[in-house]
Amino acid sequence: MKTVDANEIYDKSGFKPFHLNLLIWCFLIILFDGYDTAIYGAVVPVLMEEWSLTPVQAGAIGSYTVIGTVVGAVGMSIIADRIGPKKIVIISVVMFSLFTFLSGFANTPVSFAILRVLAGLGLGGVMPNVVALSSEFAPKKIRSTMVALIFCGYSVGSMLIALISKFAIETYGWKPLFWLAAIPLLLIPFMVKALPESLRILASQGKSDEIRKILRKTVPSEKLSENTIFSTSGKEAKGVSIKVLLSEKRALSSVMFWAISFSCFILIYAMNTWLTKLMIQAGYDLSSSLLFLALLNVGAMIGTIAIGPLLDKYGAKKVLVPLFCSGALSLIFISVAKHIVLAYLLVGVIGAASIGIHNLLNPVVSQYYPPEIRSTALGVMMAFGRLGGILSPTLVGLLMSQNLTVQGNFMAISLACVIGAVAILLVQEKYAYQYQYKDSQGIPLYKKQSS
Repeated sequence: MKTVDANEIYDKSGFKPFHLNLLIWCFLIILFDGYDTAIYGAVVPVLMEEWSLTPVQAGAIGSYTVIGTVVGAVGMSIIADRIGPKKIVIISVVMFSLFTFLSGFANTPVSFAILRVLAGLGLGGVMPNVVALSSEFAPKKIRSTMVALIFCGYSVGSMLIALISKFAIETYGWKPLFWLAAIPLLLIPFMVKALPESLRILASQGKSDEIRKILRKTVPSEKLSENTIFSTSGKEAKGVSIKVLLSEKRALSSVMFWAISFSCFILIYAMNTWLTKLMIQAGYDLSSSLLFLALLNVGAMIGTIAIGPLLDKYGAKKVLVPLFCSGALSLIFISVAKHIVLAYLLVGVIGAASIGIHNLLNPVVSQYYPPEIRSTALGVMMAFGRLGGILSPTLVGLLMSQNLTVQGNFMAISLACVIGAVAILLVQEKYAYQYQYKDSQGIPLYKKQSS
């Protein structure tokens, strides 16, 4: 029997219906993730009034929710490197959909917070494993572009909750927004059928027939014998831990990736939780302020799509550092913008410099590490990032309780952009897996530079 490397054959694939199917389903999963993540920010002004919550209490509930995402991101990603990202994606979707749905029946802040923490376990587990799955199966030449497009779903989901809440809260209240989160549960059987399992996992389990089916869909011109046995270049993941992310001279870059993610989540959760309230304090009504939340995600989506090609052309450092700086300036000036159209443009830039950067960071990080630790690397990065999500809602709530000006609050938040920009500059691309073992098809951050 002949043994061949499944990854080598798969990398010959162009964009096929298989990939379109994968893109659509991953996009929908991330859309639901974005909806469930942003839902609290859309309803927080109503909950504060209904349950007589102080800014600190409301911020704490937002922070508690993120605790679940931290545990989910690390725990489920380590498990995924052993049993496969597909299984973890399905489990995560069930968890965040179910517990977000149940949150719509909560009648007290305590029960609501507990259900949001449980939903957070799924929210934390889904994102890094969708990245790992889509990074593996996206065609080689458009890998980073396809992953970035999938993560536009996060912005669409966040924008969707902002638009729905703008029209629904006054008529139906806040609870139906949470009930809508049950929709993904109806789609689980279709997800199970549509999503492929990792080639590395299938090879380690000796499931050559399933690998052959995938390769025939993606590389139909390849002649594959029924007797062929498949292997993959990735090693078997045994005893994967955070320690391995700090080995082989990757320690500094790993910590910097964590810092970038931390900065992004500071911005994301500060905006998702408090943008509506801050814009009300700046003089806008609730309806207009909810529109700002929608435009934040429009900016993130446009930024992800528009900046992706620039990243391919100029490299991550040359693109993401100026974008972080633009985000900082936009945060400083948004509350004093004299015209509402200018304010809309500034909040769009903030979306691109927070959610957009994190969307683009996912394919960058996924290609930095070897396949056998990719889910763990992404999960740990997002877990550290979500520590920023834990800190952010409460921190901004504390700032607001100090009676700072609206501009003062936004200036404090803008410091996260500065931290992120510095961290990007300190990443050492020469130790990247793509740089050392692959050709120049990787993201430019990892392309060998001419001397």
